[in-house]
Amino acid sequence: MAARKTTAKPNVSADELKAYYRDMLLIRRFEEKAGQLYGMGLIGGFCHLYIGQEAVVVGLEAAAEEGDKRITSYRDHGHMLACGMDPDGVMAELTGREGGYSKGKGGSMHMFSKEKHFYGGHGIVAAQVPLGAGLAFADKYKGNGRVTFTYFGDGAANQGQVYETFNMAALWDLPVIFVIENNQYAMGTAQKRSTSTPDLYTRGEAFGIKGEVVDGMDVLAVKAAGEKAVAHCRSGKGPYILEIKTYRYRGHSMSDPAKYRTREEVQKMRSERDPIDHVRDLLLQGKHATEDDLKAIDKEIKKIVSDSAEFARTSPEPALDELWTDIYADA
Repeated sequence: MAARKTTAKPNVSADELKAYYRDMLLIRRFEEKAGQLYGMGLIGGFCHLYIGQEAVVVGLEAAAEEGDKRITSYRDHGHMLACGMDPDGVMAELTGREGGYSKGKGGSMHMFSKEKHFYGGHGIVAAQVPLGAGLAFADKYKGNGRVTFTYFGDGAANQGQVYETFNMAALWDLPVIFVIENNQYAMGTAQKRSTSTPDLYTRGEAFGIKGEVVDGMDVLAVKAAGEKAVAHCRSGKGPYILEIKTYRYRGHSMSDPAKYRTREEVQKMRSERDPIDHVRDLLLQGKHATEDDLKAIDKEIKKIVSDSAEFARTSPEPALDELWTDIYADA
């Protein structure tokens, strides 16, 4: 499939560009495999895939530093992989196995990693937004210079708790970046049918929160916007809003036939705006990589994903007494 062509030179090194390509490809192949396992009945419950939105989290992770935090909604597998969580543990959690990040007790929407500063995975729409502000409040209280990336979608942007959080974050100058992953359809309703304002980032103006809209199908544009937002927050200027216009190729979840849009629309996005093909073209046009180099990366990624699926299949079911662990935090 052909991606958009560009003559602009990327403002990153060849190694960085390859890393973004690899990270986005890992998310894409992982999600494809998760979809297959769901179809085979090995993944139960809800399963929301990130296919098409890879440039958002990879671009923002490129702007993050060690110790920065991230929290998101139920479409969370890509965020886990982008911040360095082990694909084996993520896939095993999806299949409800002991080797998963939550020992098989959380599933798709409830995985956490203190080591990677990943705080979920939340199934309740917009529930993570005030929690993200809380994480940022803790960092400001400690004075450690950290930033929290709080992800939510265009549908969640209409929730009342989002505006309560905007108010508190602005009032207390919290170092939180509110990331609106606007894939344009929320659960299944086009933004223009559900939202009175065309630009969601302007919702922060009433609270004095700065923001901007970003091309979420271009990882370099996301990275640049992320760096600007991070600098704003680290300098003590309070929160920032990034409305990142992106597009999911699959339905809202694996149970969604996505009849609210045409196949032609999806195919047009795939052929003209695919974020992975865009970076692939930059690598090839800039002679930073050859076709063989990219095939080798694809082969490596496919093996990682295949191994994670095998680990998930062979990891044992959680023991019954596991139900009584992790109920309370250590004092």
